[in-house]
Amino acid sequence: MFALGVVAACTRPAPRAHTVTIKNFVFDPAELTISRGDTIVWSNTDVVPHSSTAQSSAWDSKEIGANATWRYVPGNAGRDEYYCVFHPTMKGTIVVR
Repeated sequence: MFALGVVAACTRPAPRAHTVTIKNFVFDPAELTISRGDTIVWSNTDVVPHSSTAQSSAWDSKEIGANATWRYVPGNAGRDEYYCVFHPTMKGTIVVR
């Protein structure tokens, strides 16, 4: 028998960190599927600045300098296409479940 006000433990896994490497003007992986609450870290290994900018305006890293990183934790489930504002042919997708 359960007492009132007692909540069962959640079986949801702990949040994880996922890395998108920016190298040779490409986001790797180009598509990343994560769980809500996970962190995405963009790591720029190129010698020029890049950005991670959602087409939906959900996020914008602004400039991610050479050898720098930027972190983002999506709040909602869904699919977001993103690109680099400095190099618009660079594109990626984040899927949040």
